[in-house]
Amino acid sequence: MMTECDVGKNWVTKLAYSGSMSETSSQQMYQLRLGWGEHALATLAKSEIVVIVDAIESDSTASALAAEAVLQAQHPTVFLASLRNARATAEAVVAEQLERGARTSINLVLCGDSGRFAVEDYLAAGAVADSLSALGIDHSSPEVAVAIEGFRPLTRALKHLFSACDAGAKFSALGRAGEVRAAAQLNSLSEAERYPA
Repeated sequence: MMTECDVGKNWVTKLAYSGSMSETSSQQMYQLRLGWGEHALATLAKSEIVVIVDAIESDSTASALAAEAVLQAQHPTVFLASLRNARATAEAVVAEQLERGARTSINLVLCGDSGRFAVEDYLAAGAVADSLSALGIDHSSPEVAVAIEGFRPLTRALKHLFSACDAGAKFSALGRAGEVRAAAQLNSLSEAERYPA
């Protein structure tokens, strides 16, 4: 006899192999979406605005992703965001939406750490999304909602989290701890960074 749990497992398995998961992974039904790296550029539904999130600039990943994003067929407006300019980026995104005169879709594309999850990028994306929510853009995918709720209760621990994360530890070991401390300063920059400048 099949239990309710078995039925659920069978349903998930069928979804995974039927291709239906690809439709939901695009997060198309939401205005604000989130994904990681090149995979996000390829699988998230196309948007008018792309925000590349790189909290601790450890390599040229952000520039490469931004260069790839501007070449997308819909020619999105691209911003480079971090924890330091989270609010300024959100304000620039809202201004861009107002200039367009219509509801605008936004993809948050996180750089990650050599293709892996990076806690600092997730926190920075949460900060940008939290600022967007405060400005009225809150039709967010579950991925964005989790980033926001991960960021909010941890704002007092950002300096520690940035210094303790993998990228922060690597930078500190190279004598670059000052860069990590600077990267952990929430909203310390008042200008958004548009790509290309």
